[in-house]
Amino acid sequence: MSRYETAVAPSGARESAARGPRPPRSGARKALNSLAWAVALPGSMILGAGIGQWMTWIGVVAMLVSVAVAACLIGGSWHRAGAASLASVGGFALMLFAGPAVYEVYMKSVGEPVAAVVTEVTDRHNRHGADMFCSVRETGGEHRTYEVSQQENCFGQAKVGDHVEIRKDPLGLLDPRLPDSPDQQHTTELTVAISAGLALLTAGATFYGGRRRRAG
Repeated sequence: MSRYETAVAPSGARESAARGPRPPRSGARKALNSLAWAVALPGSMILGAGIGQWMTWIGVVAMLVSVAVAACLIGGSWHRAGAASLASVGGFALMLFAGPAVYEVYMKSVGEPVAAVVTEVTDRHNRHGADMFCSVRETGGEHRTYEVSQQENCFGQAKVGDHVEIRKDPLGLLDPRLPDSPDQQHTTELTVAISAGLALLTAGATFYGGRRRRAG
């Protein structure tokens, strides 16, 4: 090639040179993306916990998938191991509290009050300890009988022959819930507060990890 000849670069190379290096993700876009994940991940965990009150295994799978996504996204894609660990621990703890919180708030808010009488209380011991079951029968309507467990607030506070007001799911998906005893006051508020704190912890760790993400 003579000194008067000019090398012709491929069109793609000329366009890349004209555009210059790709600019990094803007701070606003990164913040919005991080915020979206910070809302979606705890939200999916709480949704899975609520589903678990209806169909246990589906809810458990949904929650575990959400925790796995959080760990892989924050730790693997964003390269923030500390934030990933915090979000995972918060997510696992949220699994324990969010389900009862969703169930109790739902039943106390929209559950239909129905008069019933306690017909049987049993304490079935298993390898995990005591497991209480209460049989209650409606005193009006269809006179249906239900067997509820500790998940539905059977902790031995109701005795055989007690007349109680249970709460029934208007959709018919969840078992009725027994009323609280005097020493159970504010337990729902406490469960909701713990769940909210764990959700904020998980969301905060996710948002921090997204804002401080490192390039792979």
